[in-house]
Amino acid sequence: MAWVLKMDEVIESGLVHDFDATLSGIGQELGAGAYSMSDVLALPIFKQEDSSLPLDDETKHPPFQYVMCAATSPAVKLHDETLTYLNQGQSYEIRMLDNRKMGDMPEITGKLVKSIIRVVFHDRRLQYTEHQQLEGWKWNRPGDRLLDLDIPMSVGIIDTRTNPSQLNAVEFLWDPAKRTSAFIQVHCISTEFTPRKHGGEKGVPFRIQVDTFKQNENGEYTDHLHSASCQIKVFKPKGADRKQKTDREKMEKRTAHEKEKYQPSYDTTILTECSPWPDTPTAYVNSSPSTAPTFTSPQQSTCSVPDSNSSSPNHQGDGVSQASSEKLQPSATIQETQQWLLKNRFSSYTRLFSNFSGADLLKLTKEDLVQICGAADGIRLYNSLKSRSVRPRLTIYVCQEQPSSTPLQGQQHAAGSGGESGSGTPYVYHAIYLEEMVASEVARKLALVFNIPFHQINQVYRQGPIGIHILVSDQMVQNFQDESCFLFSTVKAENGDGIHIILK
Repeated sequence: MAWVLKMDEVIESGLVHDFDATLSGIGQELGAGAYSMSDVLALPIFKQEDSSLPLDDETKHPPFQYVMCAATSPAVKLHDETLTYLNQGQSYEIRMLDNRKMGDMPEITGKLVKSIIRVVFHDRRLQYTEHQQLEGWKWNRPGDRLLDLDIPMSVGIIDTRTNPSQLNAVEFLWDPAKRTSAFIQVHCISTEFTPRKHGGEKGVPFRIQVDTFKQNENGEYTDHLHSASCQIKVFKPKGADRKQKTDREKMEKRTAHEKEKYQPSYDTTILTECSPWPDTPTAYVNSSPSTAPTFTSPQQSTCSVPDSNSSSPNHQGDGVSQASSEKLQPSATIQETQQWLLKNRFSSYTRLFSNFSGADLLKLTKEDLVQICGAADGIRLYNSLKSRSVRPRLTIYVCQEQPSSTPLQGQQHAAGSGGESGSGTPYVYHAIYLEEMVASEVARKLALVFNIPFHQINQVYRQGPIGIHILVSDQMVQNFQDESCFLFSTVKAENGDGIHIILK
């Protein structure tokens, strides 16, 4: 028993000695080799779980690559999308490169493919009102296009086509096995779509997008192969060079530590992969090159004469029927759900939702989608599933007065007989949807709805007390009551050049 007690005393004294030796090192300066952060980070609790990441053999290899010969801005932070400055009207080369591995896509070997190049809005808010924005630009710049191909400088492109009703798109055929370069010219500048002109720095960004298609069994170029895009800003001639120089000088003044937070400037801009632009590809048949192409935009499925619906960002052309057909139905099959995701630019999530039917997808809450897809795409997917649209700021109803009736008679009949004229014919009113709330917008949309040449409209008046004519100003439009009803007539201008519109 005494031997056991003695052993306990020896062990206890040894532990105390070791503990004292350990404490003696506290407070001393650690050497360079005494502490290694990499050893700590190597612990299992700090390791990144890689089980959810796709394997290398699962990574999709893009079949094509598009490179625009224009330098990127040095004032873009790391992990942000690159930004490229372009001069208005200047030709810029886009190199169309075959990026396929040996044996990839043998069905297009020795055949032509079709590419559509578009200049579109980067801002989601402007994408919703694209048709309205482009119509306004068209009125202000008659005869001009937003995007053109510089055909004499281009190499390897075949059968180029443009359509007068689609000013922001061009298309052509090309052979991936041959050197191909398309030179584009962007004629719109970023400040043309801002409420107030601040200069190029405050202008809205655009996107250059390239979509490439192959032939289907009917010889039409409708089978999607690849899409890529980049962010740009367009300045007046020489403005892009000045902006690039300004950004470079700003970066030179930053400290080395601050410069590490920004991307370097590259001599060329590589278009990054993206979802295909959500419209129906042109029926482009190689055997009938004389057939006129039909371009489409995201909000308008046909190129028709604008009607009353075309003045609304949510009701453009056949917008109502298109909206109902694009809405995902609960009865949609898995294949139809996949097609809906592709059409609405959710192609990166088709694999994730590969086993979801329409009913399955519609059951997901907003929180579920944000958790699955992230905040930006989750909210966008939720709004697309619920078919949420942007409401106009003001709606007015307008009817063109019959020539046979006087203004007062027209008003009395419209108010007292349920909107019928003196001959018993009902007045037909058209809805005008206002976004900018300015007088010029009223004139422009009246011209669109009632097929009046916009350049012939001199002034818009509103009939006031005792028949006086009051000039319609921006302030008057902003004080219109929502869903107000107006009859209007046209009278020749005093000098005989143009007309005046009188709202009653």
